[in-house]
Amino acid sequence: MSFKESTDDFIKQCKRVIRVSKKPDAEEYGNFIKVAAIGILIIGAVGFVVVIIGQLLNL
Repeated sequence: MSFKESTDDFIKQCKRVIRVSKKPDAEEYGNFIKVAAIGILIIGAVGFVVVIIGQLLNL
């Protein structure tokens, strides 16, 4: 497969993705924000627990 063919295929795939994609509505956007916030809180809590355990083990 030549560079031109692979580039043409890539452009066709990009056009297809743009055609089927849509802007999220308010409810979908709100759900995304909630899931992202929960993920951030979980990662922060795990990091906090790791730091606390690390400090307790250094006593």
